Amino acid sequence: KRRYDRKQSGYGGQTKPIFRKKAKTTKKIVLRLECVEPNCRSKRMLAIKRCKHFELGGDKKRKVGLRAR
Repeated sequence: KRRYDRKQSGYGGQTKPIFRKKAKTTKKIVLRLECVEPNCRSKRMLAIKRCKHFELGGDKKRKVGLRAR
């Protein structure tokens, strides 16, 4: 870090390559689970697979049609 900062300072622009070819478009979804017991309160991480969209809970599906007025 120190050597990089020294090289960057002054004129001459960017001296080192900036990595731009990011391979992954998604991140792995990780849930942080915590125990609800007051004495315990232990935490653990639960990894789910990669996905573009993740919804926790979400809306319940309702029947559309019979509606009383």
